Amino acid sequence: MARDNSPIVKQSRREGYALAPKANKVMAKKSGIPGEHGDMRVRGGSLYLTQLREKQKVRRTYGLLEKQFAKLMKEAQKSEGLTGEKLLEFLERRADNVVYRAGFATTRRQARQLVSHGHFLLNGRRIDIPSIRLSAGDVLEVRPKAQKTEYFKNLQNVMGAAGATPLSWLKADGKKMKIEVTGLPKREEAEAGINEQLIVEYYSR
Repeated sequence: MARDNSPIVKQSRREGYALAPKANKVMAKKSGIPGEHGDMRVRGGSLYLTQLREKQKVRRTYGLLEKQFAKLMKEAQKSEGLTGEKLLEFLERRADNVVYRAGFATTRRQARQLVSHGHFLLNGRRIDIPSIRLSAGDVLEVRPKAQKTEYFKNLQNVMGAAGATPLSWLKADGKKMKIEVTGLPKREEAEAGINEQLIVEYYSR
């Protein structure tokens, strides 16, 4: 399975946006683009560059490769509704993002690894494809065997018996190790700081 394994902090500095929590601390100390001549390159500039950087930021935030992202954008363009909002909805509904959003992982990279290692069941069937798109009514749960691992035992203690509901469209139960998709993600519930219109304009050139 192809993936981008370059350091998340380096990617964050390149985009000027924290793609993972641990990037905040590093970026507070090191501003500017990484590389020997990073400080000599000026951000901003042309509209095309602004659109490109926004596309790269969102693509890297959700952990997609270029072809995956472009394919998802084409699907969003053919769907009813605002293209940018449909794109974000599709990204939010990915299995790895749902695991992350529900609090079963601290980063999307970790969530993607958990899914790809086959630790989850989707409606009773084992899955190992992080890009699977969930719909309202779907149930994602940790496999009984995986629940016995130290990772998920500790996760149960952290989440608590009452579980948590991080977003309006998700219901997470830490005790039962289950996530229920109760609806569709709202635009305001997507990752903060995104200007999806710039991405739409980039692909409309």
